[in-house]
Amino acid sequence: MKRTVKELADLVGGDLRGDGQLILASVASLKNAGPNDLSYAEEKFHEAVLSAEAGCVIVGSGEFAGKTTILVRNPKLAFARAASVLLTDDNESRSIHPTAVVAHDAVIGQNVKIGAGAVIESNTAIGDHTIVEAGAYVGRNARIGESCTIYPHVVIYHDVEIGNGVIIHAGAVVGADGFGFVRDGMKQVKFPQAGRVIIEDDVEIGANTCIDRGSLETTIVRRGVKLDNLVQVAHNVEIGENTVIAAQTGISGSCTIGAQSMIGGQVGIGEQATLAAGTIIGGQGGVLNGKRIKGGALLWGTPVRPLKEFLLQQAHLARLPKIYEELQKLRKEWEEFKTKVRDGNTKL
Repeated sequence: MKRTVKELADLVGGDLRGDGQLILASVASLKNAGPNDLSYAEEKFHEAVLSAEAGCVIVGSGEFAGKTTILVRNPKLAFARAASVLLTDDNESRSIHPTAVVAHDAVIGQNVKIGAGAVIESNTAIGDHTIVEAGAYVGRNARIGESCTIYPHVVIYHDVEIGNGVIIHAGAVVGADGFGFVRDGMKQVKFPQAGRVIIEDDVEIGANTCIDRGSLETTIVRRGVKLDNLVQVAHNVEIGENTVIAAQTGISGSCTIGAQSMIGGQVGIGEQATLAAGTIIGGQGGVLNGKRIKGGALLWGTPVRPLKEFLLQQAHLARLPKIYEELQKLRKEWEEFKTKVRDGNTKL
Protein backbone atom coordinates (compact mmCIF):
# COMPACT_ATOMS: atom_id res chain seq x y z
CA MET A 1 0.00 0.00 0.00
CA LYS A 2 1.56 3.28 -1.12
CA ARG A 3 2.64 5.82 1.48
CA THR A 4 4.56 9.10 1.50
CA VAL A 5 7.92 9.26 3.21
CA LYS A 6 6.45 11.65 5.77
CA GLU A 7 3.68 9.18 6.63
CA LEU A 8 6.25 6.46 7.17
CA ALA A 9 8.48 8.76 9.24
CA ASP A 10 5.50 9.57 11.46
CA LEU A 11 4.66 5.87 11.71
CA VAL A 12 8.12 4.88 12.97
CA GLY A 13 8.73 8.05 14.99
CA GLY A 14 11.78 9.03 12.92
CA ASP A 15 13.47 12.28 11.92
CA LEU A 16 12.77 12.99 8.23
CA ARG A 17 15.61 14.32 6.07
CA GLY A 18 14.73 15.16 2.46
CA ASP A 19 11.57 14.87 0.35
CA GLY A 20 8.67 13.97 2.62
CA GLN A 21 6.15 13.97 -0.23
CA LEU A 22 7.90 11.22 -2.18
CA ILE A 23 5.54 8.25 -2.62
CA LEU A 24 6.89 4.82 -1.81
CA ALA A 25 5.25 1.62 -3.02
CA SER A 26 7.43 -1.23 -1.77
CA VAL A 27 10.63 -2.27 0.01
CA ALA A 28 13.95 -3.68 -1.15
CA SER A 29 17.60 -4.11 -0.18
CA LEU A 30 20.01 -1.24 -0.74
CA LYS A 31 21.45 -3.11 -3.71
CA ASN A 32 18.13 -3.72 -5.46
CA ALA A 33 16.00 -0.74 -4.36
CA GLY A 34 14.57 1.66 -6.92
CA PRO A 35 13.25 5.23 -6.64
CA ASN A 36 9.89 4.11 -5.20
CA ASP A 37 11.33 1.64 -2.70
CA LEU A 38 12.12 1.95 0.98
CA SER A 39 15.33 0.41 2.29
CA TYR A 40 17.44 0.55 5.46
CA ALA A 41 21.14 0.53 6.35
CA GLU A 42 23.02 -0.47 9.46
CA GLU A 43 26.04 1.70 10.23
CA LYS A 44 28.53 -0.64 8.54
CA PHE A 45 26.67 -0.17 5.24
CA HIS A 46 26.41 3.63 5.35
CA GLU A 47 28.85 4.05 2.44
CA ALA A 48 26.40 2.21 0.19
CA VAL A 49 23.61 4.68 0.96
CA LEU A 50 25.12 7.44 -1.21
CA SER A 51 25.26 5.19 -4.28
CA ALA A 52 21.90 3.46 -3.67
CA GLU A 53 18.91 4.29 -5.86
CA ALA A 54 16.36 3.78 -3.08
CA GLY A 55 13.73 6.48 -2.75
CA CYS A 56 14.29 6.54 1.01
CA VAL A 57 16.66 4.82 3.41
CA ILE A 58 16.13 4.35 7.12
CA VAL A 59 19.38 4.93 9.02
CA GLY A 60 20.55 5.19 12.60
CA SER A 61 22.91 8.14 12.17
CA GLY A 62 24.80 10.26 9.65
CA GLU A 63 24.22 12.89 6.98
CA PHE A 64 23.63 11.86 3.36
CA ALA A 65 23.58 14.84 1.02
CA GLY A 66 20.96 14.59 -1.70
CA LYS A 67 19.33 11.51 -0.17
CA THR A 68 15.98 11.18 1.53
CA THR A 69 16.44 9.41 4.84
CA ILE A 70 14.58 8.67 8.06
CA LEU A 71 16.76 8.79 11.16
CA VAL A 72 15.77 6.37 13.96
CA ARG A 73 17.40 4.56 16.87
CA ASN A 74 16.85 1.05 15.48
CA PRO A 75 16.80 1.07 11.65
CA LYS A 76 15.99 -2.62 11.21
CA LEU A 77 13.02 -2.47 13.58
CA ALA A 78 11.69 0.72 12.00
CA PHE A 79 12.08 -0.79 8.53
CA ALA A 80 10.09 -3.87 9.59
CA ARG A 81 7.25 -1.71 10.87
CA ALA A 82 7.18 0.45 7.76
CA ALA A 83 7.36 -2.61 5.50
CA SER A 84 4.30 -4.12 7.16
CA VAL A 85 2.33 -1.12 5.86
CA LEU A 86 3.86 -0.90 2.39
CA LEU A 87 3.39 -4.63 1.76
CA THR A 88 -0.26 -4.70 2.82
CA ASP A 89 -2.57 -5.29 -0.14
CA ASP A 90 -5.19 -2.82 -1.30
CA ASN A 91 -8.36 -3.37 0.72
CA GLU A 92 -10.52 -2.41 -2.24
CA SER A 93 -9.62 -5.68 -4.02
CA ARG A 94 -11.07 -7.91 -1.30
CA SER A 95 -14.14 -10.01 -1.97
CA ILE A 96 -15.57 -13.52 -1.71
CA HIS A 97 -14.63 -15.57 -4.77
CA PRO A 98 -17.61 -17.14 -6.56
CA THR A 99 -16.11 -20.64 -6.19
CA ALA A 100 -15.68 -20.34 -2.43
CA VAL A 101 -18.12 -22.39 -0.33
CA VAL A 102 -19.41 -20.38 2.64
CA ALA A 103 -22.04 -21.82 5.00
CA HIS A 104 -25.24 -19.82 5.21
CA ASP A 105 -24.84 -19.27 8.95
CA ALA A 106 -21.17 -18.26 8.86
CA VAL A 107 -20.58 -14.73 10.14
CA ILE A 108 -18.24 -12.87 7.78
CA GLY A 109 -16.95 -9.44 8.79
CA GLN A 110 -16.40 -6.37 6.68
CA ASN A 111 -13.69 -6.14 4.03
CA VAL A 112 -12.93 -9.86 4.16
CA LYS A 113 -11.31 -11.74 1.28
CA ILE A 114 -12.14 -15.41 0.74
CA GLY A 115 -10.21 -16.97 -2.13
CA ALA A 116 -11.09 -19.48 -4.82
CA GLY A 117 -12.12 -22.90 -3.57
CA ALA A 118 -11.94 -21.99 0.11
CA VAL A 119 -14.46 -23.72 2.40
CA ILE A 120 -16.02 -22.00 5.41
CA GLU A 121 -18.13 -24.41 7.45
CA SER A 122 -21.22 -23.87 9.58
CA ASN A 123 -21.33 -21.53 12.58
CA THR A 124 -17.90 -20.04 11.92
CA ALA A 125 -16.96 -16.39 12.39
CA ILE A 126 -14.33 -14.43 10.47
CA GLY A 127 -13.41 -10.93 11.63
CA ASP A 128 -13.05 -7.69 9.68
CA HIS A 129 -10.16 -7.26 7.23
CA THR A 130 -9.15 -10.92 7.35
CA ILE A 131 -7.86 -12.77 4.27
CA VAL A 132 -8.57 -16.45 3.68
CA GLU A 133 -6.66 -17.51 0.58
CA ALA A 134 -7.48 -20.12 -2.05
CA GLY A 135 -8.15 -23.66 -0.96
CA ALA A 136 -8.11 -22.96 2.77
CA TYR A 137 -10.55 -24.81 5.05
CA VAL A 138 -12.20 -23.44 8.18
CA GLY A 139 -14.11 -26.02 10.23
CA ARG A 140 -17.40 -25.64 12.04
CA ASN A 141 -17.58 -23.43 15.13
CA ALA A 142 -14.11 -21.99 14.42
CA ARG A 143 -13.42 -18.34 15.22
CA ILE A 144 -10.91 -16.17 13.35
CA GLY A 145 -10.28 -12.61 14.51
CA GLU A 146 -9.65 -9.38 12.66
CA SER A 147 -6.80 -8.59 10.24
CA CYS A 148 -5.62 -12.19 9.98
CA THR A 149 -4.01 -13.78 6.92
CA ILE A 150 -4.75 -17.44 6.24
CA TYR A 151 -2.62 -18.57 3.30
CA PRO A 152 -3.57 -21.22 0.69
CA HIS A 153 -4.38 -24.76 1.80
CA VAL A 154 -4.32 -24.02 5.50
CA VAL A 155 -6.63 -26.38 7.42
CA ILE A 156 -8.31 -25.05 10.55
CA TYR A 157 -10.30 -27.77 12.29
CA HIS A 158 -13.55 -27.36 14.19
CA ASP A 159 -13.74 -25.34 17.43
CA VAL A 160 -10.38 -23.61 16.92
CA GLU A 161 -10.14 -20.04 18.20
CA ILE A 162 -7.75 -17.60 16.49
CA GLY A 163 -7.13 -14.06 17.69
CA ASN A 164 -6.42 -10.84 15.82
CA GLY A 165 -3.47 -10.18 13.51
CA VAL A 166 -2.57 -13.86 13.16
CA ILE A 167 -0.66 -15.11 10.10
CA ILE A 168 -0.86 -18.79 9.15
CA HIS A 169 1.27 -19.89 6.21
CA ALA A 170 0.44 -22.41 3.50
CA GLY A 171 -0.16 -26.02 4.45
CA ALA A 172 -0.34 -25.49 8.20
CA VAL A 173 -2.85 -27.60 10.13
CA VAL A 174 -4.42 -26.28 13.32
CA GLY A 175 -6.61 -28.49 15.48
CA ALA A 176 -5.90 -32.02 14.25
CA ASP A 177 -6.17 -34.82 16.79
CA GLY A 178 -3.27 -35.27 19.15
CA PHE A 179 -1.22 -38.47 19.14
CA GLY A 180 -2.87 -40.24 22.06
CA PHE A 181 -3.51 -43.97 22.43
CA VAL A 182 -4.03 -46.54 25.21
CA ARG A 183 -2.67 -50.07 24.87
CA ASP A 184 -5.18 -52.91 25.06
CA GLY A 185 -3.16 -56.07 24.77
CA MET A 186 -1.63 -56.01 21.30
CA LYS A 187 -3.85 -53.17 20.10
CA GLN A 188 -3.81 -49.38 20.48
CA VAL A 189 -7.10 -47.75 21.44
CA LYS A 190 -7.52 -44.08 20.52
CA PHE A 191 -7.73 -41.78 23.55
CA PRO A 192 -10.30 -38.97 23.11
CA GLN A 193 -8.97 -35.83 21.47
CA ALA A 194 -11.90 -33.62 22.37
CA GLY A 195 -10.12 -30.45 23.50
CA ARG A 196 -9.52 -27.20 21.65
CA VAL A 197 -6.79 -24.97 20.24
CA ILE A 198 -6.51 -21.28 21.11
CA ILE A 199 -4.16 -19.06 19.09
CA GLU A 200 -3.88 -15.60 20.65
CA ASP A 201 -3.19 -12.26 18.91
CA ASP A 202 -0.17 -11.49 16.70
CA VAL A 203 0.97 -15.09 16.33
CA GLU A 204 2.71 -16.24 13.14
CA ILE A 205 2.63 -19.92 12.17
CA GLY A 206 5.01 -21.23 9.51
CA ALA A 207 4.25 -23.38 6.47
CA ASN A 208 3.36 -27.03 7.17
CA THR A 209 3.43 -26.51 10.91
CA CYS A 210 0.94 -28.63 12.88
CA ILE A 211 -0.73 -27.65 16.14
CA ASP A 212 -2.81 -30.43 17.68
CA ARG A 213 -5.95 -29.93 19.72
CA GLY A 214 -5.94 -30.79 23.39
CA SER A 215 -7.02 -34.28 24.41
CA LEU A 216 -9.38 -33.18 27.19
CA GLU A 217 -7.93 -29.71 27.75
CA THR A 218 -6.70 -26.91 25.45
CA THR A 219 -3.56 -26.35 23.43
CA ILE A 220 -2.65 -22.65 23.78
CA VAL A 221 -0.26 -20.52 21.74
CA ARG A 222 0.03 -17.21 23.56
CA ARG A 223 0.23 -13.69 22.15
CA GLY A 224 3.17 -12.83 19.89
CA VAL A 225 4.55 -16.36 19.47
CA LYS A 226 6.42 -17.01 16.21
CA LEU A 227 6.61 -20.58 14.90
CA ASP A 228 8.83 -21.44 11.93
CA ASN A 229 8.00 -23.97 9.21
CA LEU A 230 7.54 -27.66 10.05
CA VAL A 231 7.08 -27.25 13.79
CA GLN A 232 5.04 -29.89 15.64
CA VAL A 233 3.03 -28.77 18.68
CA ALA A 234 1.33 -31.70 20.40
CA HIS A 235 -1.84 -31.82 22.47
CA ASN A 236 -2.20 -29.84 25.72
CA VAL A 237 0.95 -27.79 25.06
CA GLU A 238 1.13 -24.16 26.20
CA ILE A 239 3.63 -21.79 24.58
CA GLY A 240 4.24 -18.50 26.42
CA GLU A 241 4.07 -15.00 24.98
CA ASN A 242 6.62 -13.85 22.39
CA THR A 243 8.44 -17.17 22.28
CA VAL A 244 10.27 -17.98 19.01
CA ILE A 245 10.62 -21.58 17.79
CA ALA A 246 12.70 -22.52 14.72
CA ALA A 247 11.98 -25.12 12.05
CA GLN A 248 11.57 -28.86 12.61
CA THR A 249 11.23 -28.60 16.36
CA GLY A 250 8.93 -31.16 17.95
CA ILE A 251 7.09 -30.44 21.21
CA SER A 252 5.55 -33.47 22.91
CA GLY A 253 2.24 -33.52 24.73
CA SER A 254 1.50 -31.53 27.90
CA CYS A 255 4.68 -29.43 27.74
CA THR A 256 4.83 -25.85 28.98
CA ILE A 257 7.21 -23.33 27.41
CA GLY A 258 7.55 -20.02 29.21
CA ALA A 259 7.32 -16.54 27.72
CA GLN A 260 10.22 -14.96 25.80
CA SER A 261 11.92 -18.31 25.18
CA MET A 262 14.02 -19.08 22.09
CA ILE A 263 14.09 -22.64 20.72
CA GLY A 264 16.50 -23.53 17.90
CA GLY A 265 15.86 -25.77 14.91
CA GLN A 266 15.31 -29.53 15.26
CA VAL A 267 14.95 -29.38 19.03
CA GLY A 268 13.05 -32.26 20.61
CA ILE A 269 11.09 -31.67 23.82
CA GLY A 270 9.82 -34.71 25.70
CA GLU A 271 6.33 -34.97 27.12
CA GLN A 272 5.37 -33.02 30.26
CA ALA A 273 8.60 -31.01 30.20
CA THR A 274 8.47 -27.48 31.63
CA LEU A 275 10.69 -24.68 30.34
CA ALA A 276 10.52 -21.52 32.44
CA ALA A 277 10.41 -18.04 30.89
CA GLY A 278 13.47 -16.94 28.96
CA THR A 279 14.84 -20.42 28.22
CA ILE A 280 17.20 -20.64 25.23
CA ILE A 281 17.95 -24.00 23.56
CA GLY A 282 20.39 -24.39 20.68
CA GLY A 283 19.65 -26.37 17.52
CA GLN A 284 19.14 -30.14 17.80
CA GLY A 285 18.96 -29.94 21.58
CA GLY A 286 16.96 -32.61 23.41
CA VAL A 287 14.84 -32.13 26.53
CA LEU A 288 13.99 -35.33 28.40
CA ASN A 289 10.47 -36.26 29.47
CA GLY A 290 9.33 -34.43 32.58
CA LYS A 291 12.43 -32.20 32.71
CA ARG A 292 12.00 -28.85 34.49
CA ILE A 293 14.30 -26.10 33.26
CA LYS A 294 14.88 -22.87 35.17
CA GLY A 295 14.27 -19.52 33.51
CA GLY A 296 17.04 -17.78 31.62
CA ALA A 297 19.04 -20.95 31.01
CA LEU A 298 21.18 -21.16 27.85
CA LEU A 299 21.28 -24.84 26.92
CA TRP A 300 22.59 -27.14 24.19
CA GLY A 301 23.06 -30.82 23.47
CA THR A 302 21.09 -33.99 24.16
CA PRO A 303 20.12 -34.15 26.91
CA VAL A 304 20.32 -30.36 27.19
CA ARG A 305 22.94 -28.94 29.53
CA PRO A 306 24.43 -25.47 30.15
CA LEU A 307 26.23 -24.15 27.08
CA LYS A 308 29.66 -23.92 28.76
CA GLU A 309 29.41 -27.52 29.91
CA PHE A 310 28.31 -28.65 26.45
CA LEU A 311 31.17 -26.85 24.70
CA LEU A 312 33.72 -28.31 27.14
CA GLN A 313 32.39 -31.82 26.54
CA GLN A 314 32.49 -31.29 22.78
CA ALA A 315 36.11 -30.19 23.06
CA HIS A 316 36.93 -33.37 25.00
CA LEU A 317 35.11 -35.48 22.41
CA ALA A 318 37.15 -33.88 19.63
CA ARG A 319 40.33 -35.00 21.41
CA LEU A 320 39.26 -38.65 21.76
CA PRO A 321 40.98 -39.92 18.56
CA LYS A 322 44.30 -38.46 19.68
CA ILE A 323 43.86 -39.78 23.22
CA TYR A 324 43.06 -43.21 21.78
CA GLU A 325 46.24 -43.20 19.71
CA GLU A 326 48.29 -42.22 22.76
CA LEU A 327 46.63 -44.96 24.82
CA GLN A 328 47.38 -47.57 22.16
CA LYS A 329 51.01 -46.45 22.05
CA LEU A 330 51.32 -46.68 25.84
CA ARG A 331 49.68 -50.12 25.84
CA LYS A 332 52.14 -51.34 23.22
CA GLU A 333 55.10 -50.00 25.21
CA TRP A 334 53.76 -51.64 28.37
CA GLU A 335 53.39 -55.01 26.67
CA GLU A 336 56.94 -54.74 25.32
CA PHE A 337 58.22 -53.85 28.79
CA LYS A 338 56.46 -56.84 30.39
CA THR A 339 57.97 -59.15 27.77
CA LYS A 340 61.48 -57.90 28.53
CA VAL A 341 60.94 -58.36 32.27
CA ARG A 342 59.65 -61.90 31.75
CA ASP A 343 62.61 -62.78 29.53
CA GLY A 344 65.05 -61.29 32.03
CA ASN A 345 66.21 -58.63 29.63
CA THR A 346 65.50 -55.84 32.08
CA LYS A 347 65.17 -55.29 35.81
CA LEU A 348 62.31 -53.69 37.73
